[in-house]
Amino acid sequence: MLRRWRLLLMSRFAQSLAASGLRLTRTRTEILQINVGKLCNLTCTHCHVNAGPARKEIIERSTIERILAWLEPTSIPTVDLTGGAPEMIPDFRFFVTELRRQNRRVIDRCNLTILLDPAHDGLAEFLAENEVEIVASMPCYSPENVNAQRGDGVFDASIAALQKLNGLGYGTRLRMNLVYNPVGASLPGPQEELEADYKRELAANFGIVFDRLYTITNLPIARFASWLRHNNQLESYMDLLANAFNPATVAGLMCRNTINVGWRGEVFDCDFNQMLGLQWRNGRPLFLWDIDVESLEDRAIATGDHCFGCTAGAGSSCGGALVGA
Repeated sequence: MLRRWRLLLMSRFAQSLAASGLRLTRTRTEILQINVGKLCNLTCTHCHVNAGPARKEIIERSTIERILAWLEPTSIPTVDLTGGAPEMIPDFRFFVTELRRQNRRVIDRCNLTILLDPAHDGLAEFLAENEVEIVASMPCYSPENVNAQRGDGVFDASIAALQKLNGLGYGTRLRMNLVYNPVGASLPGPQEELEADYKRELAANFGIVFDRLYTITNLPIARFASWLRHNNQLESYMDLLANAFNPATVAGLMCRNTINVGWRGEVFDCDFNQMLGLQWRNGRPLFLWDIDVESLEDRAIATGDHCFGCTAGAGSSCGGALVGA
């Protein structure tokens, strides 16, 4: 009887984990992901951050310096910068330069269009000079879907930016991966098949080359959740995600080896938890400089029904699908 009541108190996602005999806990930290703020030059319908040009939340230089000081003695190999548009913060180039000085692998989650903004002249060249890995949002290889999700004219600007990056060695000498998000309330198609389609179409029509395509499921959070509600699809989308729960994806979830950091320095299990306010606590909110990275293994991960978005079908992470289709 007690077990039954405990199950009733669990979220739907927690019940799915328990039914599969699984626990979701942390492994060794390999990635420090920092959401540097909500400022962005675009206002995309699928954005889980509610980012846009009018947002004021951005990381301060003092917070960057505290993060760098905390990171210095650690062996965490990868720092993943996300936003918003990470490149729009005033100290972006300082941050990247210092991370590279520490010999970290740096990932920039780039919306591509920012590379053509005159206010950020030389940005693409800076990224190439510092060998920053680019993960670029590109919802489709045709203009209709891209512009529908990200705004009019974004497709042409994205193509121009990709061609510029190719000219600097991205896709050949330097690593550049693209990200596919479904335009509507559906799961991504098979990653390998979509990657082959992207490579064929972008090469044939625009001479563009890239390394990998990551398929990422849209999470029912913030702006995308509002879009779902407006179109009366939130409940059906949540059912779609929950019914497609795949226990095989749990071992590879990004929350297991990643510390996510907010623009003020707070720590979370993932960027989605950050947007929902599911912050780490130990009697009080915790900041990056409060924690010892070596003591985090086997720490329980905070979950909710939004986690179905990362465990549905082939799974979804910052590095794309988690298991074969």
